[in-house]
Amino acid sequence: MVKINYGVSIVFIFLINNLFLQAQPSILISDVNIIPMNEKDKILSNMDVFIQGENIVAIASHSKRNKGKITIDGSGKYLIPGLSEMHAHIPVPDDGDESLVHETLFLYLSHGITTIRGMLGAPYHLLLREQTDALEFPTPRVYTSSPSLNGSTIPTAIDARDSVIKYKNAGYDFLKIHPGVTREAFDELVNTATEVGIDFAGHVPADIGIEHAIASGYASIDHLDGYVEGLVPQENRGEGGFFGVMLAEQCNEDLINELVKTTREKGIAVVPTQTLMTRWLSPKSPYEMVREPEMALMPPMTRYSWRQNKQRLLDRLNYSPNLYKRFIEIRNKYIKAFQDQGVLITLGSDAPQVFNVPGVSIHHEMKAMADAGLTPYEILKSGTVNVASFFDTPERGTIEIGKVADLVLLAANPLDDIQHASQIESVIYRGQILQKETISKQLEMIKEKYKTE
Repeated sequence: MVKINYGVSIVFIFLINNLFLQAQPSILISDVNIIPMNEKDKILSNMDVFIQGENIVAIASHSKRNKGKITIDGSGKYLIPGLSEMHAHIPVPDDGDESLVHETLFLYLSHGITTIRGMLGAPYHLLLREQTDALEFPTPRVYTSSPSLNGSTIPTAIDARDSVIKYKNAGYDFLKIHPGVTREAFDELVNTATEVGIDFAGHVPADIGIEHAIASGYASIDHLDGYVEGLVPQENRGEGGFFGVMLAEQCNEDLINELVKTTREKGIAVVPTQTLMTRWLSPKSPYEMVREPEMALMPPMTRYSWRQNKQRLLDRLNYSPNLYKRFIEIRNKYIKAFQDQGVLITLGSDAPQVFNVPGVSIHHEMKAMADAGLTPYEILKSGTVNVASFFDTPERGTIEIGKVADLVLLAANPLDDIQHASQIESVIYRGQILQKETISKQLEMIKEKYKTE
């Protein structure tokens, strides 16, 4: 028996080795520290990660004998799952020229974002989604909303019903709600969306209010829209201005926990986009911000528009730095309460929006979440595991055998400092590699292009 088992074992090992050699992984990330995101703060040190096609096929302790067709040296580096931008905007072509579209998608991808949720859809984006699914060019995975549902596009309940059915049949991933929708039209939107089976997300119109919005079952409420207003009496809410900033000193913080609790009970995710406030609404001069290095990645007309929009908002609100500070404090308390009470927070920054450069802004957002009291692990989870949960895609969000190879290689440990997540060495998206050298060259080309315009 001993001889037979020994012989069978030798034959079995020989067959396995031959099968492995015939199906050699196309990429090997060698001797890397893995942050798998499947157990809090766990790091797997000095590991080899094998990728075949779009998937991770093996993870093993580092060995010099391991080989792959392409080897990435991960020594001293850290591997995390690809990040997500859950409140993105994607341009549409100008006279058929898709260069700005592809450039914007590259900006997201080159900063570690392998999945984006487009929040202002158009028919073009349905075709773009097919192109990105097929990896016809370097791009994150794309989910797209419907065109805007607002007070102008759905003025009546009949319009709301017709639009929901139209966008569901067209194949949009979800509906995007903007301000201005009446209670009657909104309720018909909700009823029809439930009937045909399509999610809705985005803003909370003033006529709806945060309490009714939560009860109606949004997939996600973005920007924390309506939550600040929910801390003041109903009769004062119309005086809130930009996302309720003018109400900050009137807020009753004792109401935060109840609104957070009902959000959790309804299974609603939140996308804080805190950097939308800290970039657009902060008292910092737009003339100073337009000179920040990352602004070189944007067209001159965009930079000019952002500067004008920020200045107009500051002039119109006529608010004080102290009021802004209190506003951010209230929002930070909400973000921490959402985290502590188990509400699904997903990472999003609203880019490209005023002074939010695609890709770069997600790292501003992570810093803002740290300022709100979230740990680096919790912040990374909001852009990885939580997003996989939101989309019900268990094949993504962690680094494990069989998972999709959406990965980011970092020069330093983001669990020590979340800002290390911006120190990108390589991005792997569905098994494709974007190396640091390629990223740097392409970003420099973009800057040079806009320097001469």
